[in-house]
This record gives sequence, structure tokens and C-alpha cells, in this order.
Amino acid sequence: MLVAARACQGAFGALLAPSALSLLTTTFSDPKERGKAFGVYGAIAGAGGAVGLVLGGLLTEYLSWRWCLYVNLFFAAIAAAGAVTLLHRQPPTAHPRLDLPGVVLVSGGMFCIVYGFANAATHSWHTPSTWGFLIAGVVLLAAFAWWETRAPAPLLPLRVVLDRNRGGAYLSILISGSGMFGLFLFLTYYLQVTLHYSPVVTGVAFLPMIGCVMISANVATIVLMPRFGPKPLVTAGMLIAAAGMVWLTRIGLHSSYVTAVLLPTMIIGLGLGQVIAPSINTGTFGVRPSDAGVASASVNTGQQLGGSIGTALLNTIAASAAASYIASHVSPATLVHGRPSPVLLGNGLVHGYTTAFWWSAAIFACGAVVAGALLRRGPLTQRRGEGQPAALPEGAEQAVAPPL
Repeated sequence: MLVAARACQGAFGALLAPSALSLLTTTFSDPKERGKAFGVYGAIAGAGGAVGLVLGGLLTEYLSWRWCLYVNLFFAAIAAAGAVTLLHRQPPTAHPRLDLPGVVLVSGGMFCIVYGFANAATHSWHTPSTWGFLIAGVVLLAAFAWWETRAPAPLLPLRVVLDRNRGGAYLSILISGSGMFGLFLFLTYYLQVTLHYSPVVTGVAFLPMIGCVMISANVATIVLMPRFGPKPLVTAGMLIAAAGMVWLTRIGLHSSYVTAVLLPTMIIGLGLGQVIAPSINTGTFGVRPSDAGVASASVNTGQQLGGSIGTALLNTIAASAAASYIASHVSPATLVHGRPSPVLLGNGLVHGYTTAFWWSAAIFACGAVVAGALLRRGPLTQRRGEGQPAALPEGAEQAVAPPL
């Protein structure tokens, strides 16, 4: 039931998120109005991430985890009423066809890769159900790339992603999502299972990091992007996030929140702010007006796909590391009634978390290499042959809202 419901939520979310960003891009043509519109959009996105963390904790602790699902009906009702009241129908100027083969190939490929990584957690890397799905995913994605060069109405026009800046931005979004969503997952486990924080306190513990993301994103977009462009910002942001992840590997069974969690997560937040906002700006810059929706969808898809792959992969790695640690440290002194003691289990879990954080640091380090190699030097400029830019205006940002 939960998987089917999440599939429906993802399908409709895929309509909502790119449409909202494209709608703002095409509706507000005056630079000042666009700046205000995207400023409000970025502020609401950031506030939503902070409110969601605390609200999710309150609902879980005082009602039920199911209310983290029910509460979305309330927000959806407000959004639907606003859309019906304020949005006006705009007859389409063209009737594009849906690239059904492309949809099947890319969706099947992404599903196989995510399922293959997740399957390794319950089976092993050597079982056919693991490597078989991974190989199938790679083959399907390769077939998708081939088909997009021949499709009469491609789902993802290659002119959008073959630009070095945009391609580097999409990969940076995907890589940062892989490392970031794993952080939220394992740090939540650590705070609640190991340090025994309540759901509310856990949500509050994330707020400084979200605040650092918002501050860093604003500074990067308003002050630094016009001067230096995305290349140094995204590269440095990846390295800063990697350094914060390395610091986070020092957690233990009885660590202090301030020194072991607060400070490294704030460092990670500062790095993510320098990655996310400039990458979204770059990924939507310089595309044709007809490709604004594709560019916006690519940004959102990259982040969600990165989160799915990162969560599945890192969860598999953490589970294997924890099991190996417990098995290698079992002795008569660590057994209680024939079972591993709570201390041994706790140390095993922490070892799994820190292993995942090391891998996240490596993912961000690889992201720095990718950004440094692909993104061009200097500020973003419109090049000859490109359509009117559909860029996010200076000051816009997309804050990251962790999943509930």
C-alpha cells in the first residue's frame, strides 16, 4: 500500500514541481517582478523545509507517523484552491507528442538501478537479483540515450544536456542529492536510535543546517555568481560538504550534539548552499523558451534520482558494515543471554552510519571533480545560437527540503 501510494505521489509530484518553476519563469517577464517572484519562491521553499522537519516531529510524537501523510491533504487543498482561483487557463500554442518509448526506457532504467542497490541490502551484491537489475538499468539508460537521438519528439532533447554548463549542473544536482539524502536518513537514525532524541527534538536539531543552506544559497546567488560564475562555487561547495561529512564520521555512542553533530552539519549546509542554488541557476540558463519545462524537469529529476540512488546505495553499505562489525566483535563478553549486548549493537549501528558518511564524503569529492571538469570558467553569458535565457534571476534559490 505504501509503495503504491508513493508511486502515485511521485507521478503527480513530477507534474507539479517542474510546472511551478516553469510557470514562474514564463509568467514574470519584467526583471524586477521576476526577482520578487523567485525570491518569494525560494523563501517559501526554505521555510517549508524547516517547518516540515519540526511539524513531522510533532505529528509523529504526539499523534502518529501516519499524520505525516494525512497533513499533506491539508496543504494540497490550499494549493488546489489557490490554483483554481488564481491561475487562468492558457490555451497551448502547440500540441507536442509524448515520447512514450523514451518514458518507458528511462523510467525502467532508473527503477532497475535503484532496485538493484536496494536489493543488495537484503541479499548480497553477488546475487542475480542485484547485479541483474543493475546491468538492466545501465542497458535501458543507454538505450534511452540512443533513442533520444532519433525520436521525432524526444523526451529530453540532447541540446539541453549536451551544453557543458547545463550538463555539469545536472550532474552536480544528482551527485549532491546522492550524498545529501543519505545524510538526512542516517543522521535521523543516529539522533533517535543512538542518542534517544524525540522526533520533535530531532527535527529542531536539523534547523541550523537548513538555515546555513538558505544563507549560503543567497550569498552564492546574489553576491558570488555574478562575479565568479558557477564553476568555483559548485566545486568549493562540494569540497566543503565533503569536509563536513568527514567531520561527522567522529560520532560515537555518547557524543555531544554541539561538537559531533551541530558544527559539521552547519559546514555541510554551507557547502550545499553553494552547490544547489548555482547549479539550478546554471541548469535553467540559456535554454529556449520551449525547453524551459525540460530544463526545470531535469533539475528536479536529477535531485530526486540522486536521492533515490544515494539512499538505496548508502543504506546497503551501512547495513553491511554494521552486520560485519557486530559479527567480528562477538565474544562471550559481549553476549547477553546468548545475544549481542546493546552496547555492541549500538557500536555496530554507529559504525554503519560512519561508513555511510565516509562514502558520502567520497561522493561529494567526486562531485567536485565533475564540477571542476565540466563547468566553464567565468559568469554565465548568453552564447550565439541559443534562445532567450530561461534563467533564474539573481537572488533566486531553491532550498532543499529533506523528505519526511
